[in-house]
Amino acid sequence: MNPKKKILALNIGSSSIKFALYETGEGEVLLCTGSLTRIGHEKGAFSARDGQGSSLASASVSLSDHDAACAWLFSWILKQGEAYRPDAIGHRMVHGGPRYSSPQVVSPELIASLEELVPYAPEHLPQALKALSQAAKLFPGTLQVTCFDTSFHSSMPSVARFYPLPESIRSEGVQRYGFHGLSYEFLLDELEQQGGRDVAQGRVVFAHLGHGASMAAVKEGRSIDTTMGFSPAGGLVMSTRTGDLDPGVILFLLQQEKMSAAQIKEMVNRQSGLLGISGISDDMQVLLSMEQNLKAREAVDMFCYRAKMALGSYAAVMGGVDTLVFSGGIGEHAAEIRSRICEGLGFLGIAVELSRNVVSSPVISPDGSAVTVRVIATNEELMIVRHTLAILAGTVHRS
Repeated sequence: MNPKKKILALNIGSSSIKFALYETGEGEVLLCTGSLTRIGHEKGAFSARDGQGSSLASASVSLSDHDAACAWLFSWILKQGEAYRPDAIGHRMVHGGPRYSSPQVVSPELIASLEELVPYAPEHLPQALKALSQAAKLFPGTLQVTCFDTSFHSSMPSVARFYPLPESIRSEGVQRYGFHGLSYEFLLDELEQQGGRDVAQGRVVFAHLGHGASMAAVKEGRSIDTTMGFSPAGGLVMSTRTGDLDPGVILFLLQQEKMSAAQIKEMVNRQSGLLGISGISDDMQVLLSMEQNLKAREAVDMFCYRAKMALGSYAAVMGGVDTLVFSGGIGEHAAEIRSRICEGLGFLGIAVELSRNVVSSPVISPDGSAVTVRVIATNEELMIVRHTLAILAGTVHRS
């Protein structure tokens, strides 16, 4: 019998924290999950639910930064008593840079190394490092593990991984890393559970479509390409991020518009995408409800067009597609978007059955389709728990 362990998973965003506490042993039992939102802004919110979905807490909180937010969250967990005290803590780290392609035990040396990687992900790594520090203060002696969102894509071949830049630049780690790796790992495991190993080892396109959106081509269980590149701002059109841009656009903004690097960063990450095109909202459901507005429709159309382009290119790279998986907030819940992305792809064997799609059935393609189209809910926090438990079990075994 496997000993019971409680694992806390932390998913640190640029202005939010999602968390989940699981008890592991003979299974994976969710004890508590929740979030802190609008960190650094007024009218922030904290919410927590137990494993059955009942509310444990709901409050308005204004927290100045991630230090304060982590201290607040960890103090709340400690107040719940021993039942919620974790045996280990797993952290999602957006970027592992060129150094890390597997989970790592947190140590002073690792923290120093991650601090050197901040230029690779200045929007995310500083906040995640604050979580490591606060967790060490409030849970002294508790094992901490970093799980890198870029790890899953470390298997990409050089033709997909490298930019056509001089070696002197590429040697500095300027390359395509890809993101949403923890989500893709979880989805691959779920696909094997639902469809069997042969299906998971086939030619699969995963579409993680949410506020941040990406797609990945996975063959024989290995990532061979993905839409995001050096940063999470590349690839598909997203809620507020541009996706791929011609480098000449950045040069034009610098030289002709006299924009600063900070202004361009703000524009690329927070003022573009669905919000920038529509001028109305970054929320796909809002835009779908307002498609009589030309700008709203243009935003939705561009989102679907870019996703369809990526899907077609991955079919070419893999010599076809056996399975297409939709996930993420949009991918799981927006039937209209799934339908539009798949529309006109019958020549690839991709089709969607209306009655299945509108209720988000696990399989939304017609029986007998050459390509099975699935909807699978992702769970990055549970993937973090699994990685952390594997490290914890190995640490305990060696001690």
